[in-house]
Amino acid sequence: MSAAILDGRVFAAEIQRELQDRAAARRVELGFQPSLAIVVIRDHIGESASDVYVRQLRRTARQVGLSSRVLELPTSADAAELLALLARLNDDETVHGIIVQLPLPPHIGRDVLLDAISPAKDVDGISATNAGNLFLNLPALVPATCAAVMELLDRAEIDLDGQRAVIVGASAVVGRPLALMLLHRNATVTVCHIYTQDLPSFTRQADILVAAAGVPKLIKADMVRPGAIVIDVGINVLPDGQVVGDVDFDSVYDIAGAITPVPGGIGPLTNLMVLRQTLHHLTTTV
Repeated sequence: MSAAILDGRVFAAEIQRELQDRAAARRVELGFQPSLAIVVIRDHIGESASDVYVRQLRRTARQVGLSSRVLELPTSADAAELLALLARLNDDETVHGIIVQLPLPPHIGRDVLLDAISPAKDVDGISATNAGNLFLNLPALVPATCAAVMELLDRAEIDLDGQRAVIVGASAVVGRPLALMLLHRNATVTVCHIYTQDLPSFTRQADILVAAAGVPKLIKADMVRPGAIVIDVGINVLPDGQVVGDVDFDSVYDIAGAITPVPGGIGPLTNLMVLRQTLHHLTTTV
């Protein structure tokens, strides 16, 4: 029996309509459009995957009814220059959300961001305050990909109470925060990583299996319990240009109860979660 397809594009259309209404209401309250600031550290040499992401995010923002701006620093910029820019954005009352495109240059390092962005404007959930609040199950802005996974599960009406969730991948931006979010929703959670021994013995126990390892087609059919819900967070570009996930879709499709495609699963929801948090933080104390 083939799996049901969890089409993120269908849910994205619903969410976009909801955000358009919310953004219109905020424009009336504020007297101007809510705004997202996107900080990019780069030199102008060709177009990168980051450039594509920023362009897509800004297009979605326009469709929803938010304004956005890109603020660029050269790769020669140091941590002090980045922190000064973020301090100005924190103080700017016309800016309601701030994201910094990762990865940062090696001479800066990601840790410089932990306390640099105002928690209320940290719409990609990378600050130490938001991470700590998530750990304590307090109101928090969370990583957009994690929010997208939870949104898809909710809109697909997948009950999490008592379900065994297995996450393959333990990154600070997906695996670990998502584990906490699922735990707070009463799932029993296992996080697997590069040092996990006998990975299939864990994945075959999952009622809900989330693949977020960044390894093309890592999850094969014999690693999936029949009827499991399979959420593929991976986005990998093969040498021939094909975009695939961390799940071997063709084989797992015949085993799973439901599965997200790549592309078209979690991806369409991720940008919308950034924009929703840009609107949501205005009424949330963090």
